[in-house]
Amino acid sequence: MSPAPTVPPTAARLASEGRAAAAVWKREMITFQRERMHLVISLLQPLLILVALGVGLGTVVPEDGSGVGYVTFLFPGVLVMAIQPPAFATGASILWDREFGFLREMLVAPVRRESLLLGKVLAGTTIATCHGGILLLFAGLAGVPYDPLLFAGFVAVLAPASFAMTCLGALLAVCVPSPKSFQAATGLLLGPLVFLSGAFFPLNGLPSWLVALTALNPLTYAVDAARRVLVSHLPAGAADGMFRGLELWGVRPPVSGELMALTVFGAVFLLVGARRFARPD
Repeated sequence: MSPAPTVPPTAARLASEGRAAAAVWKREMITFQRERMHLVISLLQPLLILVALGVGLGTVVPEDGSGVGYVTFLFPGVLVMAIQPPAFATGASILWDREFGFLREMLVAPVRRESLLLGKVLAGTTIATCHGGILLLFAGLAGVPYDPLLFAGFVAVLAPASFAMTCLGALLAVCVPSPKSFQAATGLLLGPLVFLSGAFFPLNGLPSWLVALTALNPLTYAVDAARRVLVSHLPAGAADGMFRGLELWGVRPPVSGELMALTVFGAVFLLVGARRFARPD
């Protein structure tokens, strides 16, 4: 009788860590499915912004001659804004798990802390992407065509953007001592991130010091990539004026480069957060 094949220790260890991350992901997804009212409430803010700013104030914003209005210009920014609450909610869940003692019970498991954090981040990325995907149902309000290829392009942008924002929220969560401090930090951070992302106005013609700040903002690349995906499905004249692509010091990065930048931002945030999370309390 031949002996049973042995599993290398490294492979067995990686499989154990993967199961731990998957278990955390599954727990967060079950919680997401049960909190349907939270989903509805979190989508109200981007919808109100789309209606109030896009439809309301859009009447005073002159068109650029392409026949595409301000509400259509605003839609990619609102789409990216929709992923922020669930992305940062991942960081809040880490702090609340610590407050109620559940995190301590998770940490006694024979797995690395980084695997638990990775499971949280993957769950937050999935949930945030789903939030943005649900908002696509209201694309018609902004004059955006219901095109499967267009929606697939939006999701391709939302996934790395959700990853970057979720990793940023997790990094804040492992660096601040309490939920109240986390809420204050996110409230201070989200405003400038959205304002400097180009969600509400084009970023062309900014002073050099402000261009540097926008280049360090992950949401800048998410909004511009989503808007350029949209422009490819609009009339040819829409590529000019309001819909002109982002330029950093005279260079227009490709969409693939912007998606790579979002992934790199997320990876850096995750690595720093994992290193801090791995320290014993």
